[in-house]
Amino acid sequence: MADTEREAMEYDVVIVGAGPAGLSAAIRLKQLDADLNVVVLEKGSEVGAHILSGAVLDPRGLDALIPDWKEKGAPVTIPVKEDNFYMLGEAGQVRIPNFPMPPLMNNHGNYIVSMGNVCRWMAEQAEALGVEVFPGMACSELVYGENGEVKGVVAGEFGISADGTKGDSYEPGMELHGKYVFLGEGVRGSLSKEVIAKYDLSAGKEPQKFGLGMKEIWEIDPAKHKEGTVTHTMGWPLGSKAGGGSFIYHLDNNQVYVGFVVHLGYKNPYVFPYMEFQQFKHHPMVAELLKGGKRVAYGARAITEGGYQSMPKMVAPGVALLGCSVGMVNVPRIKGNHNAMLSGKAAAEAAFEAIKADRSGDELTAYEDEVRNGAIGKDLKKVRNVKPLWSKYGLTASLALGGFDMWCNTLGFSLLGTLGHGKSDADATEPAEKHKEISYPKPDGKLSFDRLTNVAFSFTNHEESQPAHLKLKDPSIPVERNLPVYAGPSARYCPAGVYEFVTEDGKDPRFVINFQNCVHCKTCDIKDPSQNINWTTPQGGDGPNYPNM
Repeated sequence: MADTEREAMEYDVVIVGAGPAGLSAAIRLKQLDADLNVVVLEKGSEVGAHILSGAVLDPRGLDALIPDWKEKGAPVTIPVKEDNFYMLGEAGQVRIPNFPMPPLMNNHGNYIVSMGNVCRWMAEQAEALGVEVFPGMACSELVYGENGEVKGVVAGEFGISADGTKGDSYEPGMELHGKYVFLGEGVRGSLSKEVIAKYDLSAGKEPQKFGLGMKEIWEIDPAKHKEGTVTHTMGWPLGSKAGGGSFIYHLDNNQVYVGFVVHLGYKNPYVFPYMEFQQFKHHPMVAELLKGGKRVAYGARAITEGGYQSMPKMVAPGVALLGCSVGMVNVPRIKGNHNAMLSGKAAAEAAFEAIKADRSGDELTAYEDEVRNGAIGKDLKKVRNVKPLWSKYGLTASLALGGFDMWCNTLGFSLLGTLGHGKSDADATEPAEKHKEISYPKPDGKLSFDRLTNVAFSFTNHEESQPAHLKLKDPSIPVERNLPVYAGPSARYCPAGVYEFVTEDGKDPRFVINFQNCVHCKTCDIKDPSQNINWTTPQGGDGPNYPNM
């Protein structure tokens, strides 16, 4: 709130987000200079509460940051033993052999992990070095200096009433100032979005592209469990409706991660990503694996998929964007955590050199140079055409062309150059009149579940007396435009059932936002065809409480 007076605390570096990028930056800063004052602010109730990833971890980022991570007890203990790729049809599957795939697709040497638990361990390493880590501290605003630079954030504001006024228990929060501010908020972070817009950091870049990743943890029959097995599928049930696919990772304790990714560039507004996921579990191969098991957790998160050509400029005066705030996922490998760690390390090294030279509040150009020209840039450049090929030519053609281009890039050249993405995911959505409504099977309550039942397994909680953190730029648009033109897609693209159109007693429909259900995936901010929904942070500690994601 603009009229609020707040106390301020001074740090060398202020880091927003206790994910792999932010924690790597904090650790590296203290490795370089134990006297630096470094703080990490995390909106989740604890470190890891809002972390959701597949995840098969390429350990190269961890190797570079903490070479003795095994001796230090990192929760990275399940090596990939078997790697399977399948093309699914409705009743069966075809195994895609591993040998024609480019070497970068090989999962040998990688590990099945809970990134939530990896981040919890990394926070312990950071705190042992003297980093201050504060969970439950949502960063709601940026603080700008006299010259237009980012000089800090507002964190820890609580007690705003539903009408936007200060309630009886109002706490103003604090301003935390830094010589540099790092934003490691993950995909479509609200502060990162503000910085990208304010400093026009996406100028000259391709539109960022996204996917929606949904994930369940299942405990299965021990006789069916194969620790270390990694399976990816493409094809059914998505077919030509949308790009995407699934992952099934066998971790320890008879648990499997069952996940499904839908690329958000789909045209048909009737596509219902959550129901595609639920339908997928009824494929005979998957149903047999899960039969007799039980789902123990659920969550969802958007994924940055634009890759090399969509990465915005990463620095502006006083601020640097890390990890998925930029978009560093290697799409065909479905991996970004290693690059997030490397980006945090690179930002820390650039800030250390700048502070040592008595600089502050300027652009850390050395960080951007390292990302684009170092290991991260090389990783992403090899696969830069896979996503646009998939978007333009569909699954089958893109498998052949994308594989060919990855092989060429592995050998040091590309016949395709760098392809563009064209439209944003919001602009890709077409009017409903161009498409047929899709009928989805009703969840059976055994393998498949309705959204609200599953959201309960994300352990999501929001204080209901606060304002909705999902802001409409124009409250009339959902009913007056999105419903008649696009058949109200927010009722389907949200994997948590936040949005609904309610008609009562013959009255005109009204748009309802059940913000209490929000799992912070950011899909609404990305896919809304009118770009009318602005995702902002609720008060600190609210949202999902993922146990082992």
